[in-house]
Amino acid sequence: MRLVLVGPPGAGKGTQAQFLAAHFSIPHISTGDIFRANLKSGTELGKQAQTFMDRGELVPDSVTNEMVRDRLTHDDVANGFILDGFPRNVAQAEVLRAILVEKKSPLQAVLEFSAPDAEIIARLLHRAEIEKRVDDKEDVIKRRLEVYADQTAPIITFYRNEGLLISVSAVGNVEDITASAISALSRVAQ
Repeated sequence: MRLVLVGPPGAGKGTQAQFLAAHFSIPHISTGDIFRANLKSGTELGKQAQTFMDRGELVPDSVTNEMVRDRLTHDDVANGFILDGFPRNVAQAEVLRAILVEKKSPLQAVLEFSAPDAEIIARLLHRAEIEKRVDDKEDVIKRRLEVYADQTAPIITFYRNEGLLISVSAVGNVEDITASAISALSRVAQ
């Protein structure tokens, strides 16, 4: 299974990725993990990323794309993977498609976890309370949702047009959402 997860912040992508990775016996690859691994190992890409991060800037797509390209050469992705946090925009989605065409192993599905903004805001405020996260204030959460709508949501249309998009409601208990996702993906995995 070669899979990308999309959805707004707080939709539960990270949680679901763990269950789906275990179910399909494939690695969960998050861009955060890729960045941390490159920084820790002191790779050339990690050093490039660090210069932007030190200035408080976003790491440019060109560096992120190369980190993902490199990560997809590792042996553990031979039977598939779950990408979480990449692609974040249509340009990255096009780069990912090109990388996978080169490898002759195209994506099989893009799983969208959808939830109304009110649900996301309530969920993230609750998480902030439990985890003592000072960055998850309502105005910050609303801004993150605006950024998602502007920058990341267009990839949903991109993947729908590619015939890869599967939408699952991210509202309900974790087990039911996981069951819905596995059921939807099992039709693709045939």
